[in-house]
Amino acid sequence: MSSFESARVAGFGTSVFSEMSRLAVQHGAVNLGQGFPDFDGPPEIARAAIEAITGGTNQYAVGQGNPVLRAAIAAHAKRFYGQTIDPTTEVGITCGATEAIFAAVQAFTSPGDEVVLFEPFYDSYLASVQMAQAVPRFVRLRQPDEMHESWWFDSSELAAAFSSKTKLVIVNTPHNPTGKLYTREELTEIGALAKKHGAILLSDEVYEHLVFDDAKHLRPATLPGFSDFTLSVSSGGKSFSFTGWKIGWHLGRKELVTAVQKAHQWITFCSASPFQAAIAKALELPDSYFSGFVESYTQKRDFLSAVLTETGFDVLPCDGTYFLMARTDKHRRETEDDVAFCKRLLIDHGVASIPPSVFYSPEHASEVRGLVRFAFCKTVPVLEAAAARLLKL
Repeated sequence: MSSFESARVAGFGTSVFSEMSRLAVQHGAVNLGQGFPDFDGPPEIARAAIEAITGGTNQYAVGQGNPVLRAAIAAHAKRFYGQTIDPTTEVGITCGATEAIFAAVQAFTSPGDEVVLFEPFYDSYLASVQMAQAVPRFVRLRQPDEMHESWWFDSSELAAAFSSKTKLVIVNTPHNPTGKLYTREELTEIGALAKKHGAILLSDEVYEHLVFDDAKHLRPATLPGFSDFTLSVSSGGKSFSFTGWKIGWHLGRKELVTAVQKAHQWITFCSASPFQAAIAKALELPDSYFSGFVESYTQKRDFLSAVLTETGFDVLPCDGTYFLMARTDKHRRETEDDVAFCKRLLIDHGVASIPPSVFYSPEHASEVRGLVRFAFCKTVPVLEAAAARLLKL
């Protein structure tokens, strides 16, 4: 069948996520690899979806998205970030944040244009760039060290990644897989380069409400002057634990949203109508929901971090998201890369994880050997079952 494939998809194989999930089922492993909750979100939001279905909200939504949901997103932006957004022209709804990102790359780049990506990156970024026949330019996020409490980038390397061909730079904050929150200084530096080169800043903020230890998520579009060239992307999946509903959105200046909508109309046209109605209600949940959400995940993060540390892993800081990155030096065999280590951890010890090299470009993946990513978006019994196995290492 491969002879029928176009060049733009020929290089895509089965993802390591699918492979690890398959092995987890085969070997009866506790799955801390999959990056989605193994529990449902608020029951009142599930009921809202059911009520929308039984109430007849079952046909195509408007391509730009349900007006009620767009109004709720604008109100949410005002409530949490002080933004004033026009829901009629400055918000668009997509089939998850992944589609918003894909549509934005198609909308803002032509073949040969360049896109700046920070490594490690959510895997769909590179695929979106490749499908658009654009050229990725990589900036490495380096691990915390004696001089840096969090993952960091080299300013000279960042500047060198931009050129007259740069059309887009993608920033993910809070960041999957590292748990990093970009600082105001870092975002200002990135934005200055984007503005200088006439590029769009795409800010992927799907973990916007999952920030720990009294830290605050900083939306780049709220920085002085950034609203002119920044498109913010988020979704209901991570904040409300309904990832299978695939309700995402993008918001920003009218011209940016319109460009993305032009691509979106030929990709999915619209996302599921009843789930749009339900997520509109989710965005209106009281502050107690969001604080409780963070409190619950903080406990899960701290539990798994303590277990990993006791087991001999060197756990790296996690300021946001529901992932922990850890160094594996005390457990990894000299000849093992991260993929081999994760498979051995799964098969021999019954815990599934993800090798972080999948979040790097092919030319850099081989350099990532001594790291592993665990997801703690699981119920307490699942985390405890994983802990019992890990403590036998």
